[in-house]
Amino acid sequence: MRLADRMSRLGTETAFDCLCRAKALECKMDVVHLEIGEPDFDTPGHIREAAKKALDEGYTHYGPSAGLPELRAAVAKYSERLRGVHVNPDQVVITPGGKPVMAFAIMAMVEEGDEVIYPNPGFPIYESLINYMEGTPVPVRLREERDFRLDAEEIASMVSPRTKLIIINSPQNPTGGVLTREDLRLIAETAVKHNIWVLADEIYSEILYEGKFESISQFPEIHERLIILDGFSKTFAMTGWRVGYGIMPVQMAEKLARIQTNMNSCTSTFSQRACIDALTGPHDEVDRMVAEFRKRRDVIVKGLAEIPGFRCKLPFGAFYAFPNVEGTGIDCEVLAHRLLEEKGVACLAGTCFGKYGDGFLRFSYANSVKNIAKALERIKELISSS
Repeated sequence: MRLADRMSRLGTETAFDCLCRAKALECKMDVVHLEIGEPDFDTPGHIREAAKKALDEGYTHYGPSAGLPELRAAVAKYSERLRGVHVNPDQVVITPGGKPVMAFAIMAMVEEGDEVIYPNPGFPIYESLINYMEGTPVPVRLREERDFRLDAEEIASMVSPRTKLIIINSPQNPTGGVLTREDLRLIAETAVKHNIWVLADEIYSEILYEGKFESISQFPEIHERLIILDGFSKTFAMTGWRVGYGIMPVQMAEKLARIQTNMNSCTSTFSQRACIDALTGPHDEVDRMVAEFRKRRDVIVKGLAEIPGFRCKLPFGAFYAFPNVEGTGIDCEVLAHRLLEEKGVACLAGTCFGKYGDGFLRFSYANSVKNIAKALERIKELISSS
C-alpha cells in the first residue's frame, strides 16, 4: 500500500494500544487497569439529563464551526472564574475533544523546519503532531529532582530563530507535575521577548491537590500569542463525549474555526448543550471525584515507595503516578510488559511519553482503592521473584 510520506511521521497514544492488549487478556486472567487516562466515574447525572433534553429539543443538526454561541459564552464565564482573566466568547472555539486544538494550532502556525519546544516526558501526541506537520520537535526534559516542573530558564536557552511555539502542560501528564506562578511568568517573558506562541494545555486544571490553579493567562502581555487548551473529558468525566475547547486571540480563533470547517464541520450540538450544564450546574460531583483521586494518590504513592527498587514523587495534580524504577534493574518497557502478561497489571512504560521517560512507569490511579491495592501486591510479587 503506497501512502504519503507524512504517515511515517505520525505517532500514536500508546495507552490505547495497551488497553487493547489488556482487554484481550481478560479472557484468561483478571486485569487491573492502570493504563488509560480517563476518570472511572460516570458523567454527572445532570449533564446526562441535559443531553437527553437537547436530543428531544432537536439539537441533532449542524452548528456553527466555532461552536454554539451559548456554549462559547459559558466557557468564557467559566474561564474567567477559573483563571481570573476576562475572556470574550469570540475567543473560544469548541472542538470534538482537546486534541483538535493541538492539531489545529500546530497546523496553523508551524511550517517545515520550524521548532516547537515541548515537555518530555509528556503527552505523546505533541511530538507526533509536530513531526506530522514537518516541524522540528525540541524536547525540554522534565526532571525528577524538580518535581517534574519545566525549567523556564532551560526553555529560554533552547530558543532559536526558528522557534515558533512553546507547549506547556500543567497539571502534567504523565508526571502530575505542576508549574508555579514564577515558572509561568518566566515562560511568558521568554515568549514575549522572542515573539513565540504558547500553547498551554490546561486540561487537568481542576484536578489539583494543593494550592490554587495557576494559568499563564494571568500575565496580560502573553495574551496576543497564547492558546489555552481545556475541555470536559477530565474534570467532568466526559471522555467519550469528545468536547474540548481553545481560548485564543479572536483572529486566531477565526483561523482555527476555518480549519474545523474543513476537518469536522462542527462539534456535536446536543453534546455542546450538555456541556453548558456541566459549566453552569452543580460542582459537587467534581469536588467528590477530586477528593477521591487525592485519597487514591496517597495510597498508590505510599505503596509504590515500599516496593524495592521503586521511588515515587508525590503528584500535585492530574491522576498519574510516575515512579522511577531504575533501582529494580529491569528495563521499564520490559517491566511494563511483564506486569501485564504475568500479573495482570496494565501500566505504561515511561518511554511511551518520550525518551526522557526512560526508567519510569506511569500508573493511572483512576481506579478504586481496592484495585490499586491489588495491583500493588502483584507488583511486589513480581519484583520479589525477579
